[in-house]
Amino acid sequence: MSEFAYVGTELDLFAHVHNWKSYWFQQISPFLVGDILEVGAGIGANTQFLGAGPGGRFVCLEPDPQLVARLICAVEKEGHRKFEVICGALPALGNRLFDTILYIDVLEHIEHDRAELDAAASHLRPGGHLIVLSPAHQSLFSPFDAAIGHFRRYTASMLREISPAPLLLTRLRYLDSVGLAASGANRLMLRQSMPTAAQLELWDRWMVPISRVLDKVLFYSLGKTILAIWQSPR
Repeated sequence: MSEFAYVGTELDLFAHVHNWKSYWFQQISPFLVGDILEVGAGIGANTQFLGAGPGGRFVCLEPDPQLVARLICAVEKEGHRKFEVICGALPALGNRLFDTILYIDVLEHIEHDRAELDAAASHLRPGGHLIVLSPAHQSLFSPFDAAIGHFRRYTASMLREISPAPLLLTRLRYLDSVGLAASGANRLMLRQSMPTAAQLELWDRWMVPISRVLDKVLFYSLGKTILAIWQSPR
C-alpha cells in the first residue's frame, strides 16, 4: 500500500450532497480567480464545483495514487477548463505560485497542520487567498471522524492559532447550524462510524437549506463546519 494511501471510505458517499456543496461554494466563489490549487483533491468530487468558472490553471494535488487515477478520469470530463493533476504533496510543486489555494475537508486529515499551512502560504502570490473548510468542534469528534482518518475538528480559536504568517485572516465563520444539532445527536446517541445514504439525503435536502437561512440570522456563530480565509499581503 502507498505511504499516502487514503484511509477514508466516505468520498463516494458524500459525492452527491449537492445542496451542501452549493452552499459552501457560494461562500468561497468570489475568491476562485486566477490560478487555483486544490490540495487533497481526492476523486474530484469537489473539483466540478471549484473549477466551474473561467480562469487560469487549476491544479489538483493528491498524494494517493489510487485516488489520482479516478481524479484524472473526473477532470478529463470537465472540458471547459484546463486541469492539471499532480500526485504528491506540496513539495511536488517546486516554486510554483497560485492566486488561491484550497483545503476542502482536507486539513483535518493532516497531522502537522500548522506546518502545512505555513508551506501553503509560501505558494501564494501577493494578494492571494488560502481557504480552509473543515469539520468544527472537537467535542463532536466521533467514530465517523476516526474511521476516515481525521486528526481533529476545529474551532475558531484553533484556526487563529495556526494562522500562517504573514497572511491576514479575513473571514472566519461557522456553517450549517442545523447540521450541528444533528451531529450532536449522532455523537450522543447513534455513535455511527459512517452515516447512511438516507441520513445524508435527509441532511442535504432538508437541513442544509434551513441552515443557509438560519446561519445568516445567527451571524455564522454556530455550525458543524468552519470556514477560514486568509489573504497574502499585496
